[in-house]
Amino acid sequence: MENRAFDFLHHNDRPDKPRETGITEIRGPYYDPMGPRELRDILETMGWYVDIYKFSGGSFALMPEDAVRELIDVCHEHDVRVSTGGFIENVLVRDHDKVEDYIEEAEDLGFDIVEISSGFLATGTDDMVALTEMVQEYDVKPKPEINVQFGAGGASDPEELERGGQQSPEQAIEEGKRHLEAGADLLMVEAEGITEEVKEWRTDVAYQIANELGIENLVFEAPGPEMFEWYIKNFGPNVNLFVDNSQIVELECMRSGLWGKISSWGRTVTYNPD
Repeated sequence: MENRAFDFLHHNDRPDKPRETGITEIRGPYYDPMGPRELRDILETMGWYVDIYKFSGGSFALMPEDAVRELIDVCHEHDVRVSTGGFIENVLVRDHDKVEDYIEEAEDLGFDIVEISSGFLATGTDDMVALTEMVQEYDVKPKPEINVQFGAGGASDPEELERGGQQSPEQAIEEGKRHLEAGADLLMVEAEGITEEVKEWRTDVAYQIANELGIENLVFEAPGPEMFEWYIKNFGPNVNLFVDNSQIVELECMRSGLWGKISSWGRTVTYNPD
């Protein structure tokens, strides 16, 4: 970043935009509404650290079209790509014949990414990979989501998710490989079943997915400071993460080495021999 205040103070190396590592994706409207004025405030102060902005829960389908376009335009002014979130699974269930219309509308509105998720669906890998291939016929990028928990994505209680049963990490890894072979650049790794809505974190699953699929191909959902701190401590400050928009500053303070919690304060470093 140019003209950073206090630029004489130590700051870990961070890749320039467009980044391939150290990607930060943030949640837009969902838990609270967000209009263009609030988004401008966020991106005018922290926009250099934000790479992807995601509309969660189909929130774009509640808003005036002009408002959606303006939010997308504000993001593009700050070199931030915009994602639909995983709403396509709702389209598959309720408007099965409108899937291509959904992708076309996303393209027309200016979205850069169509997320492809199936946390609530009982469907096959072939069908999900076909969606990855279909999205690439339009001027948008597919970002498939992989998960190890049926019902992931709805903030269900751990007991309810546990009754639904957990899926094998090998199944998620195989699906992820298929999506990458089909042309996806990034995969979203759902937090539920790993660090969210579980009685005990399944950190072994996070390691397994990272080792098998390549950490550079993954964006880990980490909707809580204790979660993104764990990923930074174990995969380094340039791990790709998805967080709530309210957590951008805390995450970047931790990535940069400026601040942290008791177990990470003063320990987060990068090394660039160049």
